[in-house]
Amino acid sequence: MFKFCFSRTKKNFKQKQQRFYHQRIPEEEEEEGKKRTIQSSNSSCSIAIAKESQQEHLLSPEAITTANVLRKKSNDSLASESIYYLDPSEHFRPEHKSPEEYRIYTINQDDYIQKRVFDTYRLMHTNQTLEFARNRLHHWTRFDKLKMTIMDALENLNCLVDESDPDVDLPNIIHAFQTAERIREAHPDLDWFHLTGLIHDLGKLMAVYGEPQWAVVGDTFPLGCQVAKSVVYAEQTFMDNPDTTNSDYNTEYGIYQPNCGLKQVVMSWGHDEYMYQVLKNHPDCSLPEQAFYIIRFHSFYPWHTGGDYYHLCSKHDLHMLPWIREFNKFDLYSKTPEIPDIPKLVPYYQSLIDKYIPGLVSW
Repeated sequence: MFKFCFSRTKKNFKQKQQRFYHQRIPEEEEEEGKKRTIQSSNSSCSIAIAKESQQEHLLSPEAITTANVLRKKSNDSLASESIYYLDPSEHFRPEHKSPEEYRIYTINQDDYIQKRVFDTYRLMHTNQTLEFARNRLHHWTRFDKLKMTIMDALENLNCLVDESDPDVDLPNIIHAFQTAERIREAHPDLDWFHLTGLIHDLGKLMAVYGEPQWAVVGDTFPLGCQVAKSVVYAEQTFMDNPDTTNSDYNTEYGIYQPNCGLKQVVMSWGHDEYMYQVLKNHPDCSLPEQAFYIIRFHSFYPWHTGGDYYHLCSKHDLHMLPWIREFNKFDLYSKTPEIPDIPKLVPYYQSLIDKYIPGLVSW
């Protein structure tokens, strides 16, 4: 049965939360120890709202924040064990936005989210080099880290908030189901497209297992050639990247040939390439090519939205571009306050997983 939990132990949950879910508490919720009890027919949930930290506006590691404690029924073998899951409360839901209000990037250090986003991109653009990306590709494509099903991998994303995203502060699992459901509404007959929406960010699992977020999340860009102006924070964050002093990497084409095709290009390392490689490695994956392409390049905003790097594209890349742009409408604009009823949706998406990506997957 699907549960909103990353860990069945309080200790492990707090460790994961401290590492991946630092969050600011609104001023009106500062009262230490304030609790709300929600009664339901099956369980009572205590939502503990922690005192705001005096430094950096982060949750205290000792606080169980935005977490529900669910007690299982007495006839369950785990009756005495608490299961912790992140509660997507009103404090962390994005406001309704118009399309032009998405993807706004500033260097405002007084804004908590904008500061977090800028710092993530600064680290990314300092450390993402051609050598680094090749090394991480070699490390992660050994597929010797663990084996788990797609649904189990999704459950892991309940503890991950994307530190590069200026538009949402929700656990990534919420965004996964939001995207999938928006695609399902618009394209009811394309079940592979629904599943692609659900799993497109599953490569972020790397962050749960030790990779820093600057090497997992955010927009991707080609390495080994000149950085385009449409790359986020391009003018403010690349000055300490050693590749910028290599003359071979700082021309329009760099190490590549004209129209060589994106499959020949080394992209900055992140969740797109990793998930593409995971699916390609899975012998029973039967998703169509469009799904592989969407997963591999959906974060390549400087290309599909910024209009740069066309000189590296093959005719096939341009043929697949409309699919990525169609997907992007649901990926970006699905970030809304409505929280999907995930347990109700799980059976449908499990049937798609069984159809297209069955069994244990090597990660």
